[in-house]
Amino acid sequence: MAIQRTFSIIKPDATKRNLTGAINAKIEAAGLRIIAQKRIHMTKAQAGQFYAVHAARPFYDELCEFMASEPVVVQVLEGEDAIATYRGVMGATDPAEAAEGTIRKDFAISKGENSVHGSDAPETAAEEIAYFFAGLELVG
Repeated sequence: MAIQRTFSIIKPDATKRNLTGAINAKIEAAGLRIIAQKRIHMTKAQAGQFYAVHAARPFYDELCEFMASEPVVVQVLEGEDAIATYRGVMGATDPAEAAEGTIRKDFAISKGENSVHGSDAPETAAEEIAYFFAGLELVG
């Protein structure tokens, strides 16, 4: 397997409850390295641009409002098969369906307030990383 990078957001429901360290511990326990990380407060417009792929979906406006409601922690993770590894660590979108020990099973409030976002493909990861980080910020 190749070393790969993926993108992560620790969402407002988790940062509001001071869960950044606990989530980072799960990420690192899975063998992923956090090679870039910063806490930001997105505007609704920034969230809208980031989630533009969902613009036609009924939950889009609510998602953008939520993502702009509190600070988030954006991250770049690196490791072997990082995208699949992180998606496994995150768990299913619906915490009721997530496996025991996953971030969403342990910390998510609901399907909408599910604590984390992660890239789903190498192309998506590259786009999402570039949206929030300049090349010099990646220090892996």
